[in-house]
Amino acid sequence: MNKKEVSEIKKLFTPAGCAITRICGCYVDAEKEKRTELKEAFLSLPEEEAFKYFTIFRGAMSGTLGKNLINMEFPLHTESEGGTQEFLLRLRDSELKDDALLEEFYDKVIANYDYGENYYIILIHCAYDIPAKSTDGIEMFDASDYVYSFIQCSICPVKLSKAGLSYNPMTNAIENRNRDWLVEAPDLGFLFPAFNDRNTDLHSLLYYSKNPEELSTQLIDEVLGCTIPLSAKSQKETFQAIVEETLGENCDFETVKNIHESLSEMLEERKEDPEPLTLDKYQVKRLLENNGADPEKLQELDTIYPTDEKSREASFVATNVVSTRGFEIKTPDVSIKVAPDKTYLVQTKMVEGRSCIVIEVNEHVEINGISVKPIRSKQDEE
Repeated sequence: MNKKEVSEIKKLFTPAGCAITRICGCYVDAEKEKRTELKEAFLSLPEEEAFKYFTIFRGAMSGTLGKNLINMEFPLHTESEGGTQEFLLRLRDSELKDDALLEEFYDKVIANYDYGENYYIILIHCAYDIPAKSTDGIEMFDASDYVYSFIQCSICPVKLSKAGLSYNPMTNAIENRNRDWLVEAPDLGFLFPAFNDRNTDLHSLLYYSKNPEELSTQLIDEVLGCTIPLSAKSQKETFQAIVEETLGENCDFETVKNIHESLSEMLEERKEDPEPLTLDKYQVKRLLENNGADPEKLQELDTIYPTDEKSREASFVATNVVSTRGFEIKTPDVSIKVAPDKTYLVQTKMVEGRSCIVIEVNEHVEINGISVKPIRSKQDEE
């Protein structure tokens, strides 16, 4: 799914566009015991309660594609009878009205979700009449040809509110506030099937993780059965290792700065594209070739380039391997942060026989918030 498709589905989690037919939930305590369950038509919920659920559902589709929101595929064997995809499909097709399937799903999550506190599993079923689009991209709501039937799961921590004092208007007094168990924003979630090319894709789903470095791999393996791509952190570390290994002695300051600038320019050119910019092996190789990698080292890239268990070559989401917020330089004793579009202000030079990082400064310089005068040359003083 791309940004536009994610945004289209999020619009269904609003009062005006609501396509939710049913909601089910299971509250689980810290001992992994089911405490209470919810099963009802979504439109039967009180309006204020429904609004709070909308916020949760949109939250489970928030963040950055390729980082918090990850497109995952099902291996072929999961679609056979008894497989994880086949089970999710039966759950979807039941429209969450089969109590036995619901209990089996809850049991699978409880057994494989490693969380030591209380949490709330929420499942919804939606039926979305996909509006057709004209050649100029305008939606034609009276020309729907397909219905996108899907389920969304959100797993939310449930925590005690903070202790404190509050004003009680009934007694007109400041009193000790009662602590409540509050359902927080989701930590994990998934949408099945995926909404790829604005239609149902039974062979994949969209996975959400609030913390991109805590994907809950056991839950993905045992409940979803999807192929897990490299996490955002792993992509960054793997890409950095490839750059260092392939460039070798050519991995100097200017070369790495040029790679950063090249990637930043690519992201700027593609910023309006709904699909996240990804780098495959060919693009990584070309990037390194254009920045001084030796031909012999480029040949070695074939042997060190990462692959998954099916020998498919990894791709890197560009925003995971380069920071668009800043350019950071670190030594054991000093850390320098530069705006990504101002890297030209930083250079390396030999000063009195020592390799130094030199930063060009303008008339305004601050140190700990105090404005200081820039250093003037002897020529300026004269």
